[in-house]
Amino acid sequence: MSGTNKLVIVESPTKVKSISQYLGDDYTVMASVGHIRDLIEPKNLPADLKKGSLGKFSVDVEGGFIPYYVVADAKKKTVTELKRALKNADELILATDEDREGEAIAWHLLEELKPKVPVKRMVFHEITEEAIQAAKDATRDIDSNLVDAQETRRILDRLYGYEVSPVLWRKVGPKLSAGRVQSAATRLVVDRERERMAFVTATYWGIDLTSAPADAEGDEGAFTSRLTRVDGRRIATGRDFDDRGQLKNDVAVLGEHAATSIAEHLRSGEVPIEVSGVESKPYTRRPAAPFTTSTLQQEAARKLRFTARQTMSVAQSLYENGYITYMRTDSTALSQQALTAARSQAAKLYGAETVPDKPRTYGAKSKNAQEAHEAVRPAGSTFQLPSELRSKLSPNDFKLYDLIWKRTIASQMADAKGQTATVTIAAGPVDAVDAAGEITPVTTEFQASGTVITFRGFLSAYEEGTDETRGGDRDDAQAKLPPLAAGQRLAPRGTEAKSHETSPPPRYTEASLVKTLDELGIGRPSTYASIIATIMDRGYVATRGSALVPSWTAFSVVRLLEAHFGDLVEYDFTAQMEGDLDRIASGEEDREHWLRGFYFGTDDHVGLRGVIDNLGDIDARAINSTRVADDAVLRIGRYGPYLELEAAEGETPRRVNVPEDLAPDELTGEKVRELIEAPVQTDRELGVDPETGKRILLKDGRFGPYVTEADPEPEAPADGAAADGAAAEEKKPARAKKTAAPKPRTASLFKSMIPEQVTFEQALQLLSLPRVVGQDPESGDDITAQNGRYGPYLRKGTDSRTLPSEDAIFSIDLPAALEIFAQPKYANRQSKTNIKEFDADPVSGKAVRIKDGRFGPYVTDGETNVTVPRGENPEDIDFARAVQMLADKRAKGPTTRKTAAKKAPAKKAPAKKATAKKAPAKKTTASKATSGTTAARSSTRAASASSTTARSTTAKSTTAKSTTSRSRAAAKPASDAPDATPTDG
Repeated sequence: MSGTNKLVIVESPTKVKSISQYLGDDYTVMASVGHIRDLIEPKNLPADLKKGSLGKFSVDVEGGFIPYYVVADAKKKTVTELKRALKNADELILATDEDREGEAIAWHLLEELKPKVPVKRMVFHEITEEAIQAAKDATRDIDSNLVDAQETRRILDRLYGYEVSPVLWRKVGPKLSAGRVQSAATRLVVDRERERMAFVTATYWGIDLTSAPADAEGDEGAFTSRLTRVDGRRIATGRDFDDRGQLKNDVAVLGEHAATSIAEHLRSGEVPIEVSGVESKPYTRRPAAPFTTSTLQQEAARKLRFTARQTMSVAQSLYENGYITYMRTDSTALSQQALTAARSQAAKLYGAETVPDKPRTYGAKSKNAQEAHEAVRPAGSTFQLPSELRSKLSPNDFKLYDLIWKRTIASQMADAKGQTATVTIAAGPVDAVDAAGEITPVTTEFQASGTVITFRGFLSAYEEGTDETRGGDRDDAQAKLPPLAAGQRLAPRGTEAKSHETSPPPRYTEASLVKTLDELGIGRPSTYASIIATIMDRGYVATRGSALVPSWTAFSVVRLLEAHFGDLVEYDFTAQMEGDLDRIASGEEDREHWLRGFYFGTDDHVGLRGVIDNLGDIDARAINSTRVADDAVLRIGRYGPYLELEAAEGETPRRVNVPEDLAPDELTGEKVRELIEAPVQTDRELGVDPETGKRILLKDGRFGPYVTEADPEPEAPADGAAADGAAAEEKKPARAKKTAAPKPRTASLFKSMIPEQVTFEQALQLLSLPRVVGQDPESGDDITAQNGRYGPYLRKGTDSRTLPSEDAIFSIDLPAALEIFAQPKYANRQSKTNIKEFDADPVSGKAVRIKDGRFGPYVTDGETNVTVPRGENPEDIDFARAVQMLADKRAKGPTTRKTAAKKAPAKKAPAKKATAKKAPAKKTTASKATSGTTAARSSTRAASASSTTARSTTAKSTTAKSTTSRSRAAAKPASDAPDATPTDG
């Protein structure tokens, strides 16, 4: 109907552009930029509520677990704009994402905006004209069960984080956090490292035989086979040893002497070698299912080296710009539209024979596939070819789209077919010599396998990657075999005896950790990226290449949680909680009843509150200690791990620092002895300054190596010198003031300097800084060159300029210095730090830039700065991604809260004024409104008409009184990511 105005609210500014073009003039599309409300920090509660049951968590644990929501300061402008737009609207359409969190965002918008016009919920799986038009004609009401599930997750994470994290602060270290899912993920990584630390390597030998048909010339038809049996008994491989290095199967272990002697005898050509059998089997390989969120993150890590966070960021950009379907899903199903598109495109590109008669279907890996109803695939009824998008997409966007397109097309193609041939070769008798020199004639058997693909099928489009496997050898290599028949004689072309060692289980990579979390049912597709980001940001896990290596702090945290919060880090228990949330989402479980059981306990289960109340004494020293040798214990100190050696009673134990880059499994007994026995690094004297007579020393301090000066060593007094000195002392005036000794000069080494190679002359140069380059001819001020906290620079009065390198401190002359000062102050910095420049940000209206700062690359519009996530290439960030990052950062609110909190107490004089300002917050109406609305919400829940109205009253009455909050990050997901202190989740 013309003349109407329908307000559509989506989550991101990028979607505004994409969706507006598919809706007519009767629709106004605006963005909430993620969440507009979240749980208030307890410290920011109104004073009259801090003492009640809300005070600890901002959740009324004694009144139905009602959360206290507030609008973030950074979102007040957004909410005001949405309310203004709503006044001119005839209908409100909430079009946030289709998962639980999107449903919760829609509910929060409804509660805060309080529309007086009809409200509809619109969901879509892709941003195409066809999908948007279909979605606007198929609206529904907000699903209160989905909202309940998301609220429960949020409250659960708040309870967990605020109860458990303070225990970690007291017993392990400050700024640590515990989370419902991040703790289980951390334990997985620590458990794998424990396996590696306990692993005992086993050594075994094998033989590779290269042979060819006897009548072949040269290396024609040559192939390699592997020794499998000696005298009919199977030879041990890596799979036959357990983690303790012990054999677990009845096999023979080939030693070095036997292996080398057999190899030499075979190489001589005197031993008959022939084909004893050829077995051929049909080979069939099925294509992998279309991508879920989990498998997309895994494959992007294997093939593109993307982190989980980077994969989700790029996928978000592709989705919001209409290139792929929604990227948070655990379903492998494809719609009929997608099946038709994939099959027709495969037939056109690779031939009709590559497409089976019927569409392929894949079973869901998760029985509770609740995030979406379709796999991640290219959007639309006709998929855009990657070649058509190469010039339109950023490099990373193109790579991920290409991967998704190939996987989707391949999933609807025919099986690859071929033949696998296994050749068995008999050689012998051959002489085996043992370590004692005794010769024993033995028969040997070798095997080689090869696969010939006769029909490539889906392999024409795509082949799935694999993770590193467990074991000490890989025998899955396929040899290229010539035509062979049983009884055929072979001639040796070479032999090689090889020593093998079993290897410990591989460390998790992001891909394999996501796979394990998915298999165990820990977390959900939308949370995997934030789980990994959280445990890395908290310092529990670091990367070495692609491997995830736990810190010693992570060991202490997991040890404490295992000892005192056993259920909370049990994999099955964590997975069960996810299932419980699924039941709440489907309406099978009551939200309040479940939270009460989790927190207060049931007849069969001790709740979190009971665990906390009965913790008893926790030995912090024991939690932070690991015995690594008979006389040494590894401890976690304020500045990192160190070894403490046992000492006799009354003596101070010796401490030895442990290198930060040393992984826990590398701290073996031998390494411990090496660290203990290493010569103690003492101060090195470089010489004596001829001008001052002071000794020049090279030292190693907390912040790195540096040079300093010290007084000469005192000499023994000559005869009579002591008496003369005493007499002189008596003659001193009684009121003579003691002159303070001048502070010794110090200077850090340049980054390019190697401490062991620093010379006396270099040390004197460093101590002479700042260096006077000359005088400014206009002002007469000295121009000095010096090294500062942020690098080398020039100073003239109060003005300064950055120098290009540390070496320039000693080499720059006056004309060059004057030329630098003649340039605008930030001219060099701008040219060096601006990586990319874009158009104006739609919110601030200012140009968006990507810069290289002191702490790495960041995106800025001059008002808001946001660091480029670890692992993401700033060169690959496009305008849409940059705008989204800025929007997400604004949603988190200002980052100056801690500074303000620290400064406030310092202003002692106006303390009474501060108290006076808080007085209005102590209105009795707040508590009355809260208690009244709690009852209202309960009664409203009982009535099926509207499950959200009562909650609206509670949230609104409390929101009106609150002026401060910490908003949840707009960037999704955040179900397990910490957002406060104490840390939620």
